[in-house]
Amino acid sequence: MSNTLRLNSSSNKLETIEFYFNDKKLNGYKGEPIAASLLANGIKTIRTCEITGENRGIFCGIGHCYECRAEVDGIPNVRTCLTPARQGAKVFSQASGIKGDMEDES
Repeated sequence: MSNTLRLNSSSNKLETIEFYFNDKKLNGYKGEPIAASLLANGIKTIRTCEITGENRGIFCGIGHCYECRAEVDGIPNVRTCLTPARQGAKVFSQASGIKGDMEDES
């Protein structure tokens, strides 16, 4: 995989996968957080703020702030910094309003 924003420090061969963000096909590594895959593909904005319309993306990176939430495979409000990328996953920005319930933290 030759993404320009990836560190090339690993000698391990990681499994490359394809997933979709807003219907655009991207590459990532199986098991890495979706947010990391998006960032490695040059995508910094994952959603927009429901109130101000400002861009939102990775902020804390550990699941506390919910800034990186997106719809993943039809499930709204998934924290992409905690959710592993998997083959064929369909990830969509959440641009207006909080749809459904927040994901279960248990």
